[in-house]
Amino acid sequence: MTETGDPLENAIAERVNGIIKNEYLAHRSVYSLAQAELVLEQAVFLYNYKRPHLSCDMLVPDQAHQGEGKLK
Repeated sequence: MTETGDPLENAIAERVNGIIKNEYLAHRSVYSLAQAELVLEQAVFLYNYKRPHLSCDMLVPDQAHQGEGKLK
C-alpha cells in the first residue's frame, strides 16, 4: 500500500481508501470493470482537487502540493 513498505504508513493509505470508499463509492452501483475504473477515477479526482482536507488547513491536496496556501 505504501511506497517504502513501512507498515506505519499503511494507516494513512487505509484512511484514504476508507474516505474514497465511504464518501464517493458506497452509494454507487457498479456493474463492470470499466465502470468501476471510471467511478474510481472520478472519486480520486474529487478527493485530490475538490475536497478540502483538515490536515491541509482546509485546502484541497492539489492546492497544498502547489503551495497555493499557507500550511501550519
